[in-house]
Amino acid sequence: MTEELPEPLDVIAVGAHPDDVEIAVGGTLARLVQQGYRVGIIDLTNGEPTPGSSGPDERLAEARKAAEILGVQVRETLPLPNRCLFDSFTARIMLARRFRVHRPKIVMGIAGKTPMASPDHWQAMQITDAAVFYSRLCKWEDEFGGLPVHVIRKQLWYPLGLSTLDQPDGAGRFVVDISPTLALKLEAVRAYQTQFPPSKECVFRLVESNNRLLGTSAGYEAAELLISATTLGITDVVATLCP
Repeated sequence: MTEELPEPLDVIAVGAHPDDVEIAVGGTLARLVQQGYRVGIIDLTNGEPTPGSSGPDERLAEARKAAEILGVQVRETLPLPNRCLFDSFTARIMLARRFRVHRPKIVMGIAGKTPMASPDHWQAMQITDAAVFYSRLCKWEDEFGGLPVHVIRKQLWYPLGLSTLDQPDGAGRFVVDISPTLALKLEAVRAYQTQFPPSKECVFRLVESNNRLLGTSAGYEAAELLISATTLGITDVVATLCP
């Protein structure tokens, strides 16, 4: 039996762990919500175990609080394993099913590797890329249980490796003005008290300085970088570049 589908989302951001999305594009998601769009976050794992957390319940409570701060309408956590997340057929189908349920126009996922950080990030990128493709494939009823085919119109990648100067390749890079939502983003990241205790205050300086540098490059107070998976096109050069 096909499940009753909820109201569609405009954007879904996918992370390997709770806090990935907030660190990379929390300001963008908060801005989208303020602009009237319906936004969701899907974490592939619950992020546990970690040294400072008492377990999954505490980590999920932090994720819910962060989502409330950003104002996103939907947050889901898939039952995939932290630390040993691998791109697999099962993981691809599991995420593609959620895309078919929520029917987003745009999906954001991790861009490339994160040197000296979790290898789960690279696996999450591959899972997300495949799930975007699987979401639109017909004649696959045995895997999708009657969920209708859904075509995602645009895929974007977000860099998460803030400790490297290298940026992943893509068909088009652009920055999103998060000047009005930088404070909300940092508050959402701070909701993860088990992950970012006072001894890791440097993380907030790194995130904020990165956003301010990106913003300055485009004439904003703060910004986040996104990479389009396909070439971006415009029809009005003046209106787009000089709004």
